[in-house]
Amino acid sequence: MPMPPPKASTEGKRDRQVFHEMGQIVRALESTGPQQPGDLARLVGADFWEADRFDRALALAVADGLVYRTSDGAIAAAG
Repeated sequence: MPMPPPKASTEGKRDRQVFHEMGQIVRALESTGPQQPGDLARLVGADFWEADRFDRALALAVADGLVYRTSDGAIAAAG
């Protein structure tokens, strides 16, 4: 049996949990407005997430256009 072709992206596999985490980030920003990354992490309880999960979920949310960085470094919900 031949090997499957490589993924089109080097991003890596997204699991169901990261979609949930991205949703938590977006909902927190929609309800509270723009936040500095550290404040946002506290709002979503990222201290209780596995190591690096917050940074990964935030990076994916930015890459997907769900959130964006403001000129002062805060994170805001898109649209």
